[in-house]
Amino acid sequence: MYLETSQLSLDTLLNHALAGHDLSPEEGLYLLRQTSPTALEAIRETADRLRQQQIGDTVTYVVNRNINYTNICEQHCSFCAFRRDAEESGAYWLDWDTILAKATEAVQQGATEICMQGGLNPQAKIDDRALPYYLKLVATIKSAFPHLHLHAFSPQEIQFIARQDGLTYGEVIAALQAAGVDSMPGTAAEVLDDTVRRVICPEKINAATWVEIIHTAHTLGMPTTSTMLSGHIETPAQQIAHLEQLRQLQQKAQHRGDRGITEFILLPFVGQEAPKPLRSRVGRDQPDLAASLQLTAVARIYLGNWIPNHQPSWVKLGLPGAIAALTWGCNDIGGTLMEEHITTMAGAIGGTCQTVETLTQAIASLDRPAQQRDTLYRSISR
Repeated sequence: MYLETSQLSLDTLLNHALAGHDLSPEEGLYLLRQTSPTALEAIRETADRLRQQQIGDTVTYVVNRNINYTNICEQHCSFCAFRRDAEESGAYWLDWDTILAKATEAVQQGATEICMQGGLNPQAKIDDRALPYYLKLVATIKSAFPHLHLHAFSPQEIQFIARQDGLTYGEVIAALQAAGVDSMPGTAAEVLDDTVRRVICPEKINAATWVEIIHTAHTLGMPTTSTMLSGHIETPAQQIAHLEQLRQLQQKAQHRGDRGITEFILLPFVGQEAPKPLRSRVGRDQPDLAASLQLTAVARIYLGNWIPNHQPSWVKLGLPGAIAALTWGCNDIGGTLMEEHITTMAGAIGGTCQTVETLTQAIASLDRPAQQRDTLYRSISR
């Protein structure tokens, strides 16, 4: 039940959310347009109360390793400083032994998850087909560590494989799932608005295709995460429309009895090393922390009980920014990563790795308990 326009006031709206009601897009936009310190504090407090109601005070983290297996990519997204052409300086493509060595090192350091994503490399094929290459990527890790959770291959990578091999999205996802992929990163979403995507990532899949692939994964029993790349050229209305699409996806998944989306991660734009046209248009190199925190809170309020786990990006915001986000509605501080290249090459200041000790100390600074989790938010005893 949404409020009538005539009833729209901040206190009424926030109380409506605290009572467990979903907000309308108009109401979400109303929250994003608030600018007074009093209103922003009320939004922050509401998001924090909802976090406590839905999840409690415990802050979770995951011990994981990020493996970006290649930066060779056929696309030219205007925010990306990671991609390279095959013959370009700085291009790389990890061999099987290196990937296995990275996974082995991660396990030795206590990792329960490998997150694996990379560029769209047209040469990444076996017997002139893309899917066998990706299946071997999976087998390289899973044959050695069958119980390690593999969180791998975004909707863009799924479309890339399907397009090259003439397969359906469902066929690709099912094959990867059978090989050992346990969940799908909800990256490549950027902003789910095609007018924005035509500017920042014109070669990427459109919004409807991203939604279709995530929906297909859910129907096959594969959980996904969800993300938003914020703080570039998108409008508040487009931010809310993005959140609305995520909420609808999750509502459909849960109505079917599927796990669906496990978490929402806000990814503020980092432009320091991004290509000049978008960097100039945005007008800053690092995220606007205040705007990111407001959007973090509104996302918690808007997604409501449908997606209860919210995570900031310490890579993009820095650890102090991520700690702040834990008071604006987030309940998870993310992973150790061990290495990260995509955001770091864009000029992010947060670093590439966190230790468990650093993460737990950050959580302790808020006088909240810390808990290690797995990818699906099940507690792990240390």
